[in-house]
Amino acid sequence: MTSRPFRVLGVQQIAIGGPSKDRLKTLWVDMFGLDVTGNFVSEKENVDEDICAIGSGPFKVEVDLMQPLDAEKKPAVHTTPLNHIGLWIDDLPQAVAWLAARGVRFAPGGIRKGAAGFDITFLHPKGNDEFPIGGEGVLIELVQAPAEVTAAFTALTATSH
Repeated sequence: MTSRPFRVLGVQQIAIGGPSKDRLKTLWVDMFGLDVTGNFVSEKENVDEDICAIGSGPFKVEVDLMQPLDAEKKPAVHTTPLNHIGLWIDDLPQAVAWLAARGVRFAPGGIRKGAAGFDITFLHPKGNDEFPIGGEGVLIELVQAPAEVTAAFTALTATSH
């Protein structure tokens, strides 16, 4: 296997969409006890999301509870394909270049600022003729890891070897 010029450091987020954030919050906030740490609204992304968290420090995982601003418009954040997982990446531009060169399909939009303020991009759930490798039905968000996450990962992996 070819050496990768980047590392996947861990899970950054899990995003769950539904017709109503209230129903999602009943489970994730009221029942599981996650804290709501923010809100993100974007007409372009057709989303109103509550940003929740579990864990702390570099091991905090974001759980985004999303509902569409308009259920008739795209992207349809309340349908299954827009539920997604986010992965911390230590060098996002390097990862995108390397993966694209090997046939990985990215969703439109390129690298941009995400709801939590980190640079992000998405792997498309499905491959196509030009880029045959997709997320196999899962939308995967790649998130540029901040220095503290990279340092914590490096320290953790150094002690486990």
